Amino acid sequence: MNFEEMRQRIATGQGFIAALDQSGGSTPKALKGYGIEEGAWTTEDEMFGLIHEMRQRIIEAPCFGNGKVIGAILFEKTMDGQSGGKSVPHRLAERGIVPFLKVDKGLEDERDGAQLMKPNPGLEDMCNRARDLGVFGTKMRSVVKSANPAGIKAAVHQQFAEGARILSCGLVPILEPEYDITAADRAEGEKIMLAAIEEGLDALPEGQQIMLKLSIPKDAGLYSGLTSHPKVLRVVALSGGYSTDEACQHLAQNPGMIASFSRGLLQDLRATQSDEEFDGTLSGAIDQIHAASVA
Repeated sequence: MNFEEMRQRIATGQGFIAALDQSGGSTPKALKGYGIEEGAWTTEDEMFGLIHEMRQRIIEAPCFGNGKVIGAILFEKTMDGQSGGKSVPHRLAERGIVPFLKVDKGLEDERDGAQLMKPNPGLEDMCNRARDLGVFGTKMRSVVKSANPAGIKAAVHQQFAEGARILSCGLVPILEPEYDITAADRAEGEKIMLAAIEEGLDALPEGQQIMLKLSIPKDAGLYSGLTSHPKVLRVVALSGGYSTDEACQHLAQNPGMIASFSRGLLQDLRATQSDEEFDGTLSGAIDQIHAASVA
């Protein structure tokens, strides 16, 4: 797929985006969920080697290339790695899956009810390298924890500002101002967030498009206007701590949003499964998430 073919695949594809971008502090948790305890490695390189083996197994599973997964978000080390004897972005594209790269450097401490992203002075260099490797877009995450207008607006403004830097490198950014699904004031805060996103879209130059990765809203259909906005290529949903069943149930109530799940996709995969068992388990999750995404 060339870049425009990838754009069309994301814009119209009947499927979802797999989130395979666990990194840093989230990697031990992901490995534990896969059945590999912390004592299985002694160095960070060994830890990342184990998570790469898991991701290779997912990418090469027969069901992963069945057309229901239209995109995959990668960690930098995964992007630089190999799968099926080829670079991971190339191998994904070969299987009809559009590659994205996680580019944020983690979260700042909470302020005004939100955690903004840490400074990222090397963002352009990373984006240029990713583009040369065949990556289509990026993803970066901040977190909102309460309906504080100051914190929400700061998080959304930062997402659009960093998105402009990514667009200048020729990639399509996924902006992810996640709203904590456990927050008691989520319904109110998500309305504030929606208004801030709409302001950001109004300021976006004509002809440019971004993507949005949002928590499945408390009020079903809240983001329906974003799914048809001319400056939004696609709106995807994070599972946010929901189980697969819960996430799919809530997602199906929001037509126009498609999944971009991590836990919801990987929760039942285990290192001890045979290849047949692994593919069967992954296939079941893919089918379930796909059904909710196209509902």
